[in-house]
Amino acid sequence: MAFCALTQQGQTMRFHGLSAFPITPADADGQVLARDLRRIVRRAADEGVDSICVLGSAGGFAYLDPDQRRAAVDAALAELDGALPLIVGVGALRTDTAVSLARHAKAAGADALLVPPISYTPLTDDEVFAHYAAIAQGGGLPVCIYNNPTTTHFTFSPDLLVRLSAIPRICAVKMPLPAHGDFGAEIADLRARLPQGFSIGYSGDWGCAGAMLAGADAFYSVAAGTWPAPMLRLVRAAQAGDGAETARIDAAFQPLWSLFRQCGSFRVVHRAANLLGLSDAQPPRPILPLAPDHDAALRDAIAALDTI
Repeated sequence: MAFCALTQQGQTMRFHGLSAFPITPADADGQVLARDLRRIVRRAADEGVDSICVLGSAGGFAYLDPDQRRAAVDAALAELDGALPLIVGVGALRTDTAVSLARHAKAAGADALLVPPISYTPLTDDEVFAHYAAIAQGGGLPVCIYNNPTTTHFTFSPDLLVRLSAIPRICAVKMPLPAHGDFGAEIADLRARLPQGFSIGYSGDWGCAGAMLAGADAFYSVAAGTWPAPMLRLVRAAQAGDGAETARIDAAFQPLWSLFRQCGSFRVVHRAANLLGLSDAQPPRPILPLAPDHDAALRDAIAALDTI
């Protein structure tokens, strides 16, 4: 039996429902603002999201040194105190760095790992396989594969996902939105190839409604890190198969989705955190803050979420 095909109280329970991806507020020198991070994490936890993932792409892991990444994990865990699962992103150029971060996450009390294949020299399938095997073994926590070609410039083929699913502790995949838009067909194909119980989730917030209505196990959401309550309503409606309610909620999100696509969610959620009084942190340079002429549209998008 594959490692991920355990009871529902086992490894894959870390990868179900709505996972909120908060920003990691930091100062201009890259020092994590632990108090701000704890405030944002608490906000998501209080709304009842299914998990929180720190140091994903929305969490700006690539712009933080390893010590500050450890500080972010420690702050989030101190705030949650076991209230819900914490997933920790451990993407790194070097395998030994990723393993070290994974070991810290486990020792600190995290529940699972999110692993993207970060590279400068393009990676082969065999290199990615060995990278994940080392992290799964060294980290000792359930692992979600982060398939995000836009940022990592590496695409996981179905065959490579099958190979990776045979590694103990690799239990889930976070997929990009399908280019053809057919979530149902892609999910069915993956379920036919992957072990029973392997969690199939998606990211790309404007695709949340379609992914969850099609039966995805999880949705990994940037928006949920800042607006956990309306995102949770969207996911719960879709999980219940209520197409009309899902469409109604998703319509209220459309102004935000438009800003995400136009400006990049990373910039948008940092500015939203400023406007909502969650943190004064700015994006790490060289990323520039959201241009001021988008503030009116962002305020309108935030107001639209209050109607949900």
